Amino acid sequence: MTTSRFSRLPQDEPITVVVELGRGALPVLELRGPIEATRIEAALDSIAARHPGAPAWTADLESRGPCRHTLRFTDGADGEQSEFPLGALADLLTHGGRGSFRTRRLAATPLQRELLADADAHPGPGRQVEQTAWDWRGPLDVARFTAAWRSVFARESVLRTAFDDRAEPGLVVHDEAEPQVVQLPHGSAEWHSLVEADRRRGIDPRRPAPLRITLLGGGPASPVFAPPAQVLLTYHHALLDSWSIRLLVREFYRAYLAGGELPGGERRPDMTDYVAWLAVQSTAAAEDFFTSADTGDFVPVPPLFTGTGSRAEGRSRLRLTEQETSRLVHWAALWGGSESTALQAVWALLLYRANRAEGPSQVRFATTASGRSILFEGVERTPGALAGPLPQSVLVDPDATVPQLIADLRDRCLDQAAYEWVSAGQIHVWTRTPHPPADTLLTFEAAPRVLTELEAELAASGIEVEPPQTLGARTAFPVTLIAHRDGGGRLVLTASYDQVRLPEITELLAHAALLLRELPRGAGQHTTVGEALALLSGMGTGAAVGPVQAEPEETGVPPAVLRHPAHADAGTVGLLQAPGISRAFYDQLARAYTGPEELLLLGPVPVGGAQADAAARAVYDALGSRIRSGGGLALAAFSGDGVAACAIARLAAADGHRPLAIVLDTAGTGPDELANRLASAVGRRP
Repeated sequence: MTTSRFSRLPQDEPITVVVELGRGALPVLELRGPIEATRIEAALDSIAARHPGAPAWTADLESRGPCRHTLRFTDGADGEQSEFPLGALADLLTHGGRGSFRTRRLAATPLQRELLADADAHPGPGRQVEQTAWDWRGPLDVARFTAAWRSVFARESVLRTAFDDRAEPGLVVHDEAEPQVVQLPHGSAEWHSLVEADRRRGIDPRRPAPLRITLLGGGPASPVFAPPAQVLLTYHHALLDSWSIRLLVREFYRAYLAGGELPGGERRPDMTDYVAWLAVQSTAAAEDFFTSADTGDFVPVPPLFTGTGSRAEGRSRLRLTEQETSRLVHWAALWGGSESTALQAVWALLLYRANRAEGPSQVRFATTASGRSILFEGVERTPGALAGPLPQSVLVDPDATVPQLIADLRDRCLDQAAYEWVSAGQIHVWTRTPHPPADTLLTFEAAPRVLTELEAELAASGIEVEPPQTLGARTAFPVTLIAHRDGGGRLVLTASYDQVRLPEITELLAHAALLLRELPRGAGQHTTVGEALALLSGMGTGAAVGPVQAEPEETGVPPAVLRHPAHADAGTVGLLQAPGISRAFYDQLARAYTGPEELLLLGPVPVGGAQADAAARAVYDALGSRIRSGGGLALAAFSGDGVAACAIARLAAADGHRPLAIVLDTAGTGPDELANRLASAVGRRP
């Protein structure tokens, strides 16, 4: 892909890449900083491996002085620079300049492709993004905390994995990935606002590191009455599930107790092994199982929430007492069930009632299968996106008994356990059901495994931690109900839903809690479904049926002015907002900037997927008259956002302008130094 006429480059400062674009002209990359010729060759070869459709151009490196070099493409593709992934190359050269460019490709599972497609189809950044949190009491060494997570990332390949941007998405496993660890002092943020803001920031599944860690508080030993530190993990469902998070937290504790370094090599089995196992599984038995389910001639209960078009999200939570939870567990066991099947039975009753159904009717909803009941050796120790929704359909007959309803649900779940590796999309293709799909999802998380040895070691260091608590997620279902046990053994129900349905959902949740409390008190062997529903007589019917007017789509966020131009023809520099970088950081960078240009803060743009092109176009359109001012335009980004910067710059080039795309290496660099490097890069414009 490249020639061998490279000189060796010195290594004594950070790396900056400036891409100069023009309509009909071959691109030119100016490189500033400590990057060796072998690194450039490796980056170009990595581009060839990741983007097999990229043109095989020849590239020459010309030295222009210490740490200043030009990478010039001399031929190929008839001069169509838009075909070459310049932004990906800039990201590699800046972010990967000190590390390895080695990657390996991996097929995505059907479940992963479906979760990614759902996230891509909904522009909200919180789609398919889950959060887990817990309290940490006692001393917390922030440096060791960060080092421990870095060690976990080095050992766990799933944390260095990202989706590629092909039409049929696959996975790229990187040799290295730096965890995002954000530490905030006590009192600097209100916890609930912090959680919500971090969720809305989203996780880009096309960047390595699908897990972000936020620590509020932390430090040396503090008084007993001091508030605990709070740990927040934010992750993407297409690459991780809640089971994985518990495995990773356990490994983090091991690393922290070992001084920040996790002993041992990479985990095996991992998703590479799982994908290989999945590839040789026959779907014949699974297809027979899901297509042979006989729903009889009974009337199906229609979905309640499919028609909602709202993008605003609500979240509600309630919990049973420890005594109520214990009573529920023992009552469900009498009928051969568990608290999970008891919850499913209660939910089926509520959907039946909310639809004002009469007589025997089929009720449909979905449940989350953990994906850890399959015959893949070591699956319970494998972090990844294995948990996914499976359809449930149960006959709710007012004349049948509640124990029979629980038994029917139990048997269905047991029969499904062997097929937890199948995705909902595959089942839909097999069944081709004429009925609308289920619109509610129940997720019952297994009780946290007891970490007796680790807890004892942490306690010996004066540290007390709670089990991680799942906070809820915006899934493909209008309503998602997550049940789990808290540190006190109490059952907690968390509902995530379209905000427009707030009254109906909160009422359903309250009714669910009432039945979970009251059925164990008096429902016996001969208690009928009709008698159980009578417990709710005189109360509201739960949800109103019918579509809701969809909210208009956002057309893009206007750019924020960080610094006004020194004069009318000074030009504009647009800074793409990067994940994890605060507004205060950009304000400080703007104050330190010495160039005459106007500085704008532009909204974030995804790395790839269906939203990327539309987002780049929205940002470009938002620049408006600034592009035509004659003063020049530069799009600047931190490493990782080079693809987005080049995409916007190409739109300007296609309109006849000559923009710059500037990608800055931020490793170990503060806003003042970045401002100086940015001014220097913009000032080189001819």
